[in-house]
Amino acid sequence: MIVLALDTALAAATAVVARDGAVLSAQVQPMARGHQEAIAGLAQAAMAEAGVRFEDLDRIGVTLGPGSFTGLRVGLAFAKGLALAWNTPLVGLGALEALVASSDGARVAAAIDAGRGQVYLLAGGPAVQAPIEDALETVAVFAPDVIIGSGAVLMSPSAPAARVDDRGYPTPDALARLTAQAAAPSGPPKPLYLRAPDAKTLAERGVIR
Repeated sequence: MIVLALDTALAAATAVVARDGAVLSAQVQPMARGHQEAIAGLAQAAMAEAGVRFEDLDRIGVTLGPGSFTGLRVGLAFAKGLALAWNTPLVGLGALEALVASSDGARVAAAIDAGRGQVYLLAGGPAVQAPIEDALETVAVFAPDVIIGSGAVLMSPSAPAARVDDRGYPTPDALARLTAQAAAPSGPPKPLYLRAPDAKTLAERGVIR
């Protein structure tokens, strides 16, 4: 299986091409914003370096969030465009699950700093958005051996024996692996918001219909 995995949800724009689990090319550009200007060029560069044509892809994967409202929408729109143009199955990837897959720990908690005293957390149960105080309790009960993500330091007091990996985005091989392993899509993927975004379109605010 040849896959292209894209990530624009967190602190980098990433495009990775893999064949049967082996990464052929990975383009990663750390950034807080500007994903929309970067992702198309990174995808083209990754495909060219891998020597793969877009029509050769068996599957495209894209992170759905949680993460940057603008970033994840940009990535999803770009991935949908590619999937439609080349009639390629498109699967969605959770950003927290991708962070967990980026670690080799046996019990891994993923935490993304959501600001305003909140974190996005995956620790043995469904992904949630929670106040830091509540998330600390959840992490203490889960007792991870690794905490990964931009919110890992915030969670570390609850698991002092855990290794802290404060990376801000998933590894390319994790993105490629999850894309290949994902269940066949049953419909177009949608952004994953664990809280309502601050920015809304006019239609979303009911101004236009």
